[in-house]
Amino acid sequence: MPQPLGLPRFLHPFAKPTRERFITVARGDGARIYDIDGNEYIDGMASLWYCAIGHGRREMADAIAQQVATIEAYSAFDPFTTRVADELCERLADLSPIEQARVFLCNSGSEAVDSAMKLARLAHVQSGRPERTLIISRGRGYHGTNYGGTSAQGIPPNRAGYGPLVGDVLHVEPDDIEGLAKLMSENSQRLAAVISEPVQGAGGVFPPADGYLMQLRRLCDQHGAYLIFDEVITAFGRLGTWFGAQHFGVTPDLLTFAKAVTSGYQPLGGVILSRSVCDPIESDPGFLLRHGYTYSGHATACAAAITNLDIIEREGLLERAVHIGCRLASGLGALADDGTIDHARGCVAVWAAAHKAGVDPFVVRDRMLTAGAITRGLNTDTNSFCPPLVITDGELDRLIDVFATTTATMVAEAGK
Repeated sequence: MPQPLGLPRFLHPFAKPTRERFITVARGDGARIYDIDGNEYIDGMASLWYCAIGHGRREMADAIAQQVATIEAYSAFDPFTTRVADELCERLADLSPIEQARVFLCNSGSEAVDSAMKLARLAHVQSGRPERTLIISRGRGYHGTNYGGTSAQGIPPNRAGYGPLVGDVLHVEPDDIEGLAKLMSENSQRLAAVISEPVQGAGGVFPPADGYLMQLRRLCDQHGAYLIFDEVITAFGRLGTWFGAQHFGVTPDLLTFAKAVTSGYQPLGGVILSRSVCDPIESDPGFLLRHGYTYSGHATACAAAITNLDIIEREGLLERAVHIGCRLASGLGALADDGTIDHARGCVAVWAAAHKAGVDPFVVRDRMLTAGAITRGLNTDTNSFCPPLVITDGELDRLIDVFATTTATMVAEAGK
């Protein structure tokens, strides 16, 4: 059957299948990208929350090429491993807030979330508590698009249309700690885990209320449930620390990561596991972990991650994130003060601007693109900002200026 006229063969994610034209990205340099027509854009979203070290780094290309020339990848299924995978896991465990941690590797944040959900349930089974299968997720939470993560999605449109999802997954209002406590109490003997982003990202950039995550930790301890932090966005410097758990001073039992672990130079994700999870699955010498992926521990992805972590550390990008956050808070706060936007919200180097009625964030995005700056539209009223941690002050000011001019024009148009 012939292809419908004008539609590309590439079926794009999170896009209308009927869209015919896309911006074709040709190259990148630091916090800027360029399309095939030579147009330049300031990348205000680190692509999709992930490119911490900026685009086009020769050091990354060399590390990847060297690994490919040595051994590109090899199965990590029993009985094999590679030194580069072992080295990365040692380093991630040392950087994490979890003592005596182990690290499971996969290929994406979606796989990491599904793995964490499965491992939480499995650890209860191995502890003699197979009835503990219930997983609770907060509204607004984004946990990837595999079936487990889709089931845990706190964004209803992302769950729609896929038929029966994974069972024993419940949702609570995102900020209602009393409602969560009640739900946990009612299901105390069935609880496997609670999953939460430290800062809810794709759901609109919502930092937690003061003390919320600490209360969440206490509730999990009280009811014998594991606490899963989905740190796919917040890990590796975004909050000025290696992990968001360290920023908030709350340690989970399982911690998922992806995105900025390689800054997107190779696909990689994983789960950091505490002893509370590892001890049960290690308790039986004859037990076989029947979970994993063909590319778990992919050598080239691991080499990219190690070099990426070296760059973050050497260039002081954790400290740089704090500086970026101050400038974003100041710039967006000023727009809220003068009435251009309704309000700003964020945490360290991830922020959102919430619009007044009549301003469409996706129109804001499109108009900003014509002016050479990138933001992301979320929900019906929000644009988000999550720039590379190498963005210069001048580029950051330009990004905010384009947003301010665009939004002010649309506010004026809406008021006519």
